[in-house]
Amino acid sequence: MKRKQLLNNVSRGSAFGYQSKKLWLSAAIALLATLPSMAQRYVGGDMSMLPKYEAANTAYKDKQGNRIDNLLDFVKNEAGFNIIRLRLFVNPTGATGVVQDLNYVKTFGKRIKDAGLKLMLDFHYSDSWADPSNQWTPEAWTNLSDEELYQKIYDYTKACLEAMNEAGAMPDFIQTGNEISYGMLWGDKKNGQGKRCYTSNDANWPRFRSLLTQAGKACREVCPDAKIIIHTERTNNVSTTKGIYERLATIDYDIIGLSYYPEWHNNLSTLTNTLKTCHSSFPDKDIMIVETGYYNNWYPSNATYNFTSTWPASAEGQKKFLDDLVNAVKELEYVKGLLYWFPEENPYNNNHVYEPWYNHGLFNPNTGKVVDALFSLKPFLGNDQTALPSLQCDAVPPHHSPVYDLQGRVTNIPAGRHGICITNGRKIVNR
Repeated sequence: MKRKQLLNNVSRGSAFGYQSKKLWLSAAIALLATLPSMAQRYVGGDMSMLPKYEAANTAYKDKQGNRIDNLLDFVKNEAGFNIIRLRLFVNPTGATGVVQDLNYVKTFGKRIKDAGLKLMLDFHYSDSWADPSNQWTPEAWTNLSDEELYQKIYDYTKACLEAMNEAGAMPDFIQTGNEISYGMLWGDKKNGQGKRCYTSNDANWPRFRSLLTQAGKACREVCPDAKIIIHTERTNNVSTTKGIYERLATIDYDIIGLSYYPEWHNNLSTLTNTLKTCHSSFPDKDIMIVETGYYNNWYPSNATYNFTSTWPASAEGQKKFLDDLVNAVKELEYVKGLLYWFPEENPYNNNHVYEPWYNHGLFNPNTGKVVDALFSLKPFLGNDQTALPSLQCDAVPPHHSPVYDLQGRVTNIPAGRHGICITNGRKIVNR
């Protein structure tokens, strides 16, 4: 039963008598006590390249053209970001965007935490991009047997997390793999297909589950308060997405993480269908969209779906896409996070930090000024994430109305006294 429905029942308590009202109040209070965790939502982005842009003295500017001295503070204070995602490679190759080793992540992770932001750590378990078509085992691990690999992923995950904790960069959310729709650690790329997983057959799934189990075990031991995310990206195929998480039902994790890019994953109706199916099929799991984004200058010619008539590949189209996305998911209370991929991309005067130009950034590539789309994520949070949502905060309860304390007893809260009560079906907070 929803909070509003429950409290409406409380407000009709005159027909129940005191004991009935007390029972309703107890139930309402139990539900209200869970609201902070239920209500908490996160918006932010994967900003893994920011230290490289900063080192190149890239100019980030506000809408008036003033230079932004601290982009982390800016996205927190102006755009509502409360979480930053950061990727980690085993031995990064140094290719475009593949530069985040453990030292990089410890240093930047501490900055993120010191800024008062939550940190999501994204283990790629690879030396380069891990995605649906690339889940290759790190070169240094390729000669390990499966049994040795199970131990290795545990040891590696544990060592990384311990190092981050010691550095003051404890993650709040941990992805044990990146877009692992077809498994991970397939083996040496030179050996072809590798040990992929498909929902149409059982091959390699026991191995995949063992890898995730060992990675998750390390997370629980080192960071017991962190939430574990299993991240996939078959968002355009609801049956495949459901099938993946059904096959991973025995794994200890907290959050279903999804990627959603309309050019690969279809329209918003497809997304919401997948979200609703995941929620109904796995009601004990929260859901986060851990990657999304849209193009600001051109649209890829190899895209599976073309939405330029709905969302032009422009700054205006970016904003409309994010506005529409937020509107589509903000009422789904089980969707707890919405993270943009690579908002810090900024080709303006960046000394070739990231080439080729990916065309997803939320800064004008010709001026370095922030674009309006950066501020479109904030409404996903709701009105006030620092207090209980939809809470009526009156200084004094209405005169002559019965007032109940949190134990269901008739009481009064005089003006100036701090406390909480319920009256007329409303929770009153006297601050």
